Amino acid sequence: PAAGLTVVTAELIQIYGWRTTCAITVLAGLAQLGLGFLRVARWALVVSPAIVHGMLAGIGTSIALAQLHVVLGGSPESSAVSNAAALPGRLAALHPAALAVSALTIALLLGWPWLRRHGGRIGRTVGAVPAALAAVAAATAVATLADLRLPRVDLPSWRSHALPELPEGPVLGLLSAVLTITLVASVESLLSAVAIDKLASRRTGEDRVPRADLDRELRGQGKSNIVSGALGGLPVTGVAVRSTANVNAGAVSGNSAMLHGCWVLLAAGLLVGMLELIPLAALAALVMVVGVQMVNLTHIRTVTRHREVLVYGATALSVVLLGVLEGVGIGVAVAVALAMQRLARTRITVEKEDRPRNPVHRVRVRGQLTFLAVPRLSRALGQVPEGEKAVVELDGTFMDHAAYETLEDWRSAHAAQGGSVEVTGRAGQHIAEPATGHTCTPWTPWRNHQCTRPHGEQAHYTPRRGQLLGGVRNFQRITAPLVRDELARLAEEGQRPSQLFLTCADSRLVTSMITSSGPGDLFTVRNVGNLIPPPGEESGDESVAAAIEYAVDVLRVESITVCGHSGCGAMQALHGSAAAGGVDGSPLGRWLRHARPSLERLAVRDGAGPRFADREAADKTELLCLANVVQQLEHLAAHECVARRVREGALELHGMYFHVGEAQAYVMDLDGTSVRRPVFAAVRPDALAHQDAR
Repeated sequence: PAAGLTVVTAELIQIYGWRTTCAITVLAGLAQLGLGFLRVARWALVVSPAIVHGMLAGIGTSIALAQLHVVLGGSPESSAVSNAAALPGRLAALHPAALAVSALTIALLLGWPWLRRHGGRIGRTVGAVPAALAAVAAATAVATLADLRLPRVDLPSWRSHALPELPEGPVLGLLSAVLTITLVASVESLLSAVAIDKLASRRTGEDRVPRADLDRELRGQGKSNIVSGALGGLPVTGVAVRSTANVNAGAVSGNSAMLHGCWVLLAAGLLVGMLELIPLAALAALVMVVGVQMVNLTHIRTVTRHREVLVYGATALSVVLLGVLEGVGIGVAVAVALAMQRLARTRITVEKEDRPRNPVHRVRVRGQLTFLAVPRLSRALGQVPEGEKAVVELDGTFMDHAAYETLEDWRSAHAAQGGSVEVTGRAGQHIAEPATGHTCTPWTPWRNHQCTRPHGEQAHYTPRRGQLLGGVRNFQRITAPLVRDELARLAEEGQRPSQLFLTCADSRLVTSMITSSGPGDLFTVRNVGNLIPPPGEESGDESVAAAIEYAVDVLRVESITVCGHSGCGAMQALHGSAAAGGVDGSPLGRWLRHARPSLERLAVRDGAGPRFADREAADKTELLCLANVVQQLEHLAAHECVARRVREGALELHGMYFHVGEAQAYVMDLDGTSVRRPVFAAVRPDALAHQDAR
């Protein structure tokens, strides 16, 4: 069992005996199996990433502290605190042989990847052996040949093995034991699965690891515990340190865990004599390195950037001091408290603007407006004199019912006393003076401020300039403080985007919205019709080719996506010009000549051209949009810098289509038929595996 479950299991053995504990394990497995079929495991995803990373760091720190004592030639204490307290005394009484074997193991562990990269053909051949196996084998060989007197592996005997028996004892006590094993084993396993998903999430290409099916994981744990308990074994759990070792060794599927079990069974059955030659110092050095690697500096930088370092630190420290489950519980409590504090952090101010004959009292609310801020809101609204004009600016993204009722009741009362109230901002409805009849919809993300002033009321109204400046002011007030640190980092480090995104200049196509990207993620090129002139046919405009060369050769992007969209004006113009017999000589007409091959592709490949996987195209213009994406990918592949990187396997090309009216993205793949007809498949929220077209 994992560290957190060891204490529980040991206590049950002391109370009920080994055989009854095995029976309790079987019952806990049945309970886990039932929970897996009820599909409750997904609730493990509710845990904040900061808590998961903090849990990993805490486990890694505890493991490293314990194994450091073995590395130095001693034995670990019972807790992380005791291990830390005993460390000065251990350093004063070093065991030279244990330290030498540990140092050799660590040197081989850290140096093995270098041998694989720089050792030529021999290095690549030898480097195929896992670093952990090579390090432990070499340390064992040195310790054996040098006849070093060191504690070694001591495997237990099978002679005292016993099968389970029917549980005996108080029913409530047994039920409590089953529930405890079920919850502790399930939570530890699911949190480990979530943590390993995060560790492996950076992989790409063939090394990409599918995310764990948590309900299947829980059912698997249940079956394992049923079998283990029935055979007289202890509870089975997923453990972060073993899974981390698998990920670091390059594992790409669940078969790595199955093989782990097979190797343990084989070794325990046939290799007992060989295993008992291994010095404990070598194994301790191996486990200590894995533990240290679980404290990931990248994770610390990430949680610091997202202002979650307090949650991370509290979880890690609590895991070290108290244990895994206690640490995760404290981490959840700190995360909830931090979220409540942020939700309640609302600033409310009242200012009077002295205007001739028309003073205005402006109440500004910065932050989320919840019931926690209602007393301050009422106090601020009470400072507005009766019968005068008031403007309430709501500069948050959320307002709950209590705050809404408080604001609405005050507005009604203030209007009844002869005053006027105007409520504006992102979180509130804009209610202007009844005399003007002018109402506006407030700006929200991805939605422009649309004025609904009645016809004929255009005097003194300049919406376009006001919209732009208002948006800039809104950015400086709300968004800039949130992104300033990240932009400062990007300004210092320079841009390092992973993708070139080439799409249309259409104002309805918001690349950051449909790709959920932020500053520094995408190198974007936009033009009319998302066109890519073939090499040598730029006709004086080489801006697209220059951007491609810069992205591929200088920024070293790993993928390029060509994205078309529904209702494309360029494709409509191209389709209309084809019906009229040609493209005119205007700048737009000359530019659209680069899309003529798309028309030809659609005409020649009628019946075998691009299509949607799950629906028919709305009309020929939509088919032309799809054909244009395919054609522009061919133009893109003709550029020498692109072709070279594709041949090297360092660059991927993707096709994409976005239906504006349906807010639906489609990615392009080849359906594998003899015609190799391009297919555009809809991206679903529950199917995140991307498809690529090469």
